[in-house]
Amino acid sequence: MNSRFLDACRRRPTDVRPVWFMRQAGRYMKQYRDIRAKHGILDICKRPDLAATVTLQPVEILDVDAAIIFADLLLPVEPMGMKLRFAAGEGPVIENPVRTSQDVDTLSISNTDELGYVGEAIQTVVKSLGGKVPVVGFVGAPFTLASYTIEGGASRTFLRTKQMMYSNETLWRRLMGKLVDVLGPFALMQVASGARSIQVFDSWVGALGPDDYVRFVAPYSRALIERIRSSGVPVIHFGTGAAGFFRELHAAGGDVMGVDWRINIDQAWMDISYRSAIQGNLDPAALFAPLPELKAKVHELLKRTGTRPGHIFNLGHGILPETPVDNVKAVVQMVREFRP
Repeated sequence: MNSRFLDACRRRPTDVRPVWFMRQAGRYMKQYRDIRAKHGILDICKRPDLAATVTLQPVEILDVDAAIIFADLLLPVEPMGMKLRFAAGEGPVIENPVRTSQDVDTLSISNTDELGYVGEAIQTVVKSLGGKVPVVGFVGAPFTLASYTIEGGASRTFLRTKQMMYSNETLWRRLMGKLVDVLGPFALMQVASGARSIQVFDSWVGALGPDDYVRFVAPYSRALIERIRSSGVPVIHFGTGAAGFFRELHAAGGDVMGVDWRINIDQAWMDISYRSAIQGNLDPAALFAPLPELKAKVHELLKRTGTRPGHIFNLGHGILPETPVDNVKAVVQMVREFRP
């Protein structure tokens, strides 16, 4: 497949900068809202026809260089034996959180084939695209899944998670090991279904300090990323709020490092001595700016990364629900037309 996105993942020169957006399928698009009005998030994820439709919408509307499969990073907790639901206004809730040694004992690692609906959705998207752009699969990183499973949902302080880390390191390591044993096969199934790259999302890793990351988390992120890379596809490693330990994040692996907007992208790339490709990192709120201001921000970011091959233009986090679609389209054109 000729793909400027995949070329950039491998740090090969491209004609123009590849561009896609995290959460490019979502509530800012009327087409998605129409489907969402009739179906819950889990319902869309579990119906390959709906997941494929939603995945394809931004490729057609925005003309981006990659399609990221519509799924949720918490899907793997269900075959492990956890009860997942999405509560209006508060997001995902795990009704039987993992708190004790017995809770970890009962987690299954052998039912990942129950996630086959994600593979079916990828196959449908690959077929529909006919080689136009590659499909990106994704998994949550072990720390992010662990924190959800322990807290029972989102958290501001991650207190229960850190309490387990600090007070029962053996239990923590057993939980993280089990998560890797589920996330690895899930990612490889996505590759077998046609995904040409996998992004590992560490959405909550910014809750940690550098030393705790290195001791309690990095070995499991590294193990997962190595397992995925064994399939031959490039891995994008994205951590939110990790500007303070970007080098340590990079040391855990990744052919491409995703950067959030809290660090200048040229600084981030220099910090890792240009040893990986880099993705990012426009502030999602910049998409609300007037077009001249937005163009200035896009051009500034493109100038910062210079002419070195290996930059994929993206946001520093997901598209916000109220974002004007026309501004997202405009960014794609600004990136395409930019000449250094």
